[in-house]
Amino acid sequence: MRGLKWAAIAAVSGSLLAGAALADDKPLYGPPAKWVRVADIPPPPKDDQAPSTQVLLDDSQSWHDGTGSTFYTRRVVKVLRSEGLQGGSRSVTWDPVRETVTLHTLAIVRDGQRIDLLKQGEDVLVLRRERNLERAMLDGRMTASVQIKDLRVGDEVDFAYTLEHREPLLGGRTNDFERMGWTGVAGRYRARLLWPDGTPLTWRATAAFPTPKVDKSGGVNELVVDINDAKPPKAPVGAPARFQRLGMLEATTYSGWDDISRRMAPLYGKASELSADSPLRAEVAAIAASSPDPKVRAFKALQLVEDKTRYLFLGMGDGGYKPASADETWARKFGDCKAKTVLLLALLRELGVAAEPVLVQTAGADGLDERAPSASLFNHVLVRARINGKSYWLDGTRSGDIGGIDGQRPPPFRWGLPVREAGATLEEIVQAPLSRPETEGKIHIDASGGLDKPAPSTMTMTFRGDAGLALARALRTTPRADVERGLKQQLSSSSSWLTIQTIDFDFAPDGVAKVMIAGSADMDWRMNDDIGAREYKFPGSGSGAAATFPRREPGPNDDAPYATPFPTYSSAVVEIVLPNKGEGFSIKGLNWSGRLANSEIVRTATLTNGVARFTQSNRSIGRELPFSEVEEANKTARRLAAEGEIIRAPKGS
Repeated sequence: MRGLKWAAIAAVSGSLLAGAALADDKPLYGPPAKWVRVADIPPPPKDDQAPSTQVLLDDSQSWHDGTGSTFYTRRVVKVLRSEGLQGGSRSVTWDPVRETVTLHTLAIVRDGQRIDLLKQGEDVLVLRRERNLERAMLDGRMTASVQIKDLRVGDEVDFAYTLEHREPLLGGRTNDFERMGWTGVAGRYRARLLWPDGTPLTWRATAAFPTPKVDKSGGVNELVVDINDAKPPKAPVGAPARFQRLGMLEATTYSGWDDISRRMAPLYGKASELSADSPLRAEVAAIAASSPDPKVRAFKALQLVEDKTRYLFLGMGDGGYKPASADETWARKFGDCKAKTVLLLALLRELGVAAEPVLVQTAGADGLDERAPSASLFNHVLVRARINGKSYWLDGTRSGDIGGIDGQRPPPFRWGLPVREAGATLEEIVQAPLSRPETEGKIHIDASGGLDKPAPSTMTMTFRGDAGLALARALRTTPRADVERGLKQQLSSSSSWLTIQTIDFDFAPDGVAKVMIAGSADMDWRMNDDIGAREYKFPGSGSGAAATFPRREPGPNDDAPYATPFPTYSSAVVEIVLPNKGEGFSIKGLNWSGRLANSEIVRTATLTNGVARFTQSNRSIGRELPFSEVEEANKTARRLAAEGEIIRAPKGS
């Protein structure tokens, strides 16, 4: 390594091959760049539990400088059993505007002989697949794919390519991500990063990633992990996302989160400027005339963006990071999260409401503050408005929001990066426990006519927040008969004891939705020979089937806390009117209140004035349960699940 002429490598590393250029919708063909160290194929590792396809070589090498990054990837696998033949294709996907792909090798090694499958692209199929088209997302990415012909058990498949990535919109900043992501034992695993002096690259490894060796020669820095018989770590089941990131290496050329914030700010600032004759000015005037209250104005602006522009993600060209202008979005009446954010920012600014864009990650954001800063970690942007010193989170990609701005809860994205000219760092998005149930269920059964007669019944389900909006949206977009049919089918499987006769809906101005179902209950009163009396056990109660936390096998982070749903709040009530005003009847049920895991649970069972009443509420108050509390939580969950809701009739009934 030290004998290489690193300065010469640095001079030519900007291009994969002489004459290579970006903005190409077809792959190139040729050998790797000179800085790549091409490995020999190692022998199969010893693995008595090897999967049907065994990894012989997992090799990732990358070059990072002030203009972007170049990634070399090679993977050699051996087909051990016939099930492995199903993986008989290879593909690579790229953005033709910002990336170039060069295919180096696709070959079968059989009995020591190499069979070339690449043939300079003869069998390479290039497609623009748009995998998320049905989700209104267009990214313009291309895929080059090859179906491997005559693949046999015992073959070794050797596939290698290089992807060159440039992001001029963000000043050439970039990132790298390596992961030990195979199954079984790999014959050889190598991760190799190179960067010249002057490139502000920083890196960090997560738990269970091998300790890298860092060296320097001729003005070029090198980080290497190179191990044989490599086995990837297993993530702890049920743990929050930050504890599941095992065996990973991240690198970045961003100087920090503030670097990303500053580079994004001009894009949003320019795009949110309205032209002098913008049609949006008439919309602003109408909103301003409707109320002087900034909260009312802000919510009307949000509704305009939600209801008068449809969502369509456009990731082609600079669309991955650069938002369309507010005027352009309004003219075409569609846009992605960036465009809708810019449109809302423009409206709020004209209405005198302070607001800023905030970048977020919609999934796996737990522990984002511990990761190497990168723009690629964000996949969504929304608006934070500030009114009278309070933050309001506004997302133009939603639809149907009603009830005013105070009804907009903080989003569940954990961390946000404000976009500011001066730069900003990550801020935690705090969610409080819910103050009232999101879902409420009430079942009223009138069994006063006798034990063996169908009992007139009503079931009322109340939905608040997003659940209520979802129901309202379903009735706006789907024929009511189809919604009713779906509900009947769902209830017929989960509550077959209930025969449905009518279904009605009610929607309140504050967004609360109700479903009201009327019918009759088939009550199964069974003789308990031990006491000589009939009993009715409410269906599903006392089943003993409890949701418990799974036990973990020994390994990295095996003592991590368990993730729990948050914030949630639900309640349920069952009322049964008994014959003869309940004379001679008794009940068996649980009266208990306490904390189970991260939930406050209250259960009651009462018999008053001839009505048996069973209630249960569950309110989550935290995101994580310490490992030390899991076994006790499991015991409590099993005990609660075993307690049935039972009504005992008088003897002889």
